[in-house]
Amino acid sequence: MSAAEPVAVTVVIAARDEAANIGQCIASVAWAREVIVVENDSVDGTVEIARAAGAIVVSNPFVTIGGQRNAAIERASSDWILVVDADERGSVALGEEVRSAISQSSHDACRIPRRNFFMGSEIRHGGWERDRPIRLFRSNLRYDASRVHEHVVVNGKAGELSNTLTHEPYASIDSYLEKLERYSGWWAEDRYERGKRTGPFSAWIRSRLRFASMYLLKLGFLDGEAGVVLAAFASMSVMTKYAMLWEMQKRGGK
Repeated sequence: MSAAEPVAVTVVIAARDEAANIGQCIASVAWAREVIVVENDSVDGTVEIARAAGAIVVSNPFVTIGGQRNAAIERASSDWILVVDADERGSVALGEEVRSAISQSSHDACRIPRRNFFMGSEIRHGGWERDRPIRLFRSNLRYDASRVHEHVVVNGKAGELSNTLTHEPYASIDSYLEKLERYSGWWAEDRYERGKRTGPFSAWIRSRLRFASMYLLKLGFLDGEAGVVLAAFASMSVMTKYAMLWEMQKRGGK
């Protein structure tokens, strides 16, 4: 792919304090016509690194991840958007497939499969192998207002690309635990506002069922040590989310 032939797409990356990732992420999609990084309150050099890598940087007050992405989409100059996270990497092959997909325009949005890695190992089971989020879509579409599990609102069926994004969501156990607390809190707030209620027994049983589902039914044990750790973490995540929701009920949402 020639540098004179950029793919007519705007890559959107939401990032806060991603200095360790942002440069490589932008480089992995250098074939795109435009890259916009939307950040909030970064203090680790993310902004400077992103600009040096050729990206447009937009600072926007954080409400939700979907909201951050929407703010960047509003500023996009392309008719198509490709959403990439800072801990993901594209490839030249993906760029060529994106070029083909947007030229054919048979769908308004496309799913892109992700190859997920944890502590250096690729995770091929436990449900992670079915990870195919919608990441390529027309610029008139927007994300919903959910705090977690945000998604692009699409009318009709999305297409699916075959080339992947590589994804390493947790650089360390510490990073997993930090994200666990943050995302669990957002999840509990979302569910509380929607009227969902729970109890400690429900939190306990749901967490056990999540481990059994991920490790046994979805064959997580085939991923070895990484598989058992991820299943245990998934169980802990469920327990934490429902416990936070229960605590919110006890405090009346405060």
